[in-house]
Amino acid sequence: MIPWSLLDTTLIPGGGELRLLRRGDEFSIRLGGNELMNSRLGGSEEALATLAFARLTDRATAPTSGPRILIGGLGMGFTLRAALAALGPDAAIEVAELVPAVVAWARTEMAPVFGDSMADNRLTIIAGDVGEAIRAGKARYDAILLDVDNGPDGLSRTANDALYDAVGLRAACQALRQGGVLAVWSSGPDAAFTRRLRQAGFAVDQVPVRAMGKRGGARHLIWIAVRGS
Repeated sequence: MIPWSLLDTTLIPGGGELRLLRRGDEFSIRLGGNELMNSRLGGSEEALATLAFARLTDRATAPTSGPRILIGGLGMGFTLRAALAALGPDAAIEVAELVPAVVAWARTEMAPVFGDSMADNRLTIIAGDVGEAIRAGKARYDAILLDVDNGPDGLSRTANDALYDAVGLRAACQALRQGGVLAVWSSGPDAAFTRRLRQAGFAVDQVPVRAMGKRGGARHLIWIAVRGS
């Protein structure tokens, strides 16, 4: 078997080190002994976009012009590429990524994975915390897609917990237009998080997904939460 080779390392704001590794045409991003992302396992991250946009277009208050989307976390770009494929030419997609090296990897070492997505004119990269973009975006977005850390039960950065607590969810609700969709990826279920979503003013569905899509893989969960009036 081809061994993994280390391509680069970078520090996470607040502590911790990410490592980018490659084995043949497969990439892996790891934190310590935990693999956070793998270029062959993007089915559930793609579903984060497709499920959100299906709900967005179903609702009575669907945008008549191009939707504005905020994605929290660039990762390996699965959610971004699914969004670009699903949305029309007048859409606007903002991706907030806290770790500058992750954006650099997308344009260099992992360019074979990202293809031409980083050059799409619908895309704006925000270098910073997605929480700041949410708090600044009063009724700005039609959908917010969060694939940050391990979901509500954080793994890589304690500060990410603020996205998923009661205050963070109220901010997300306020950043969405009426009928807007908050979609949240998680490695597993979290009943307390579901309750917080409802308390923040969302109508909530939980959708089980697989890491490799129709090919199976690990079981993940996506919350589709719609802002009420």
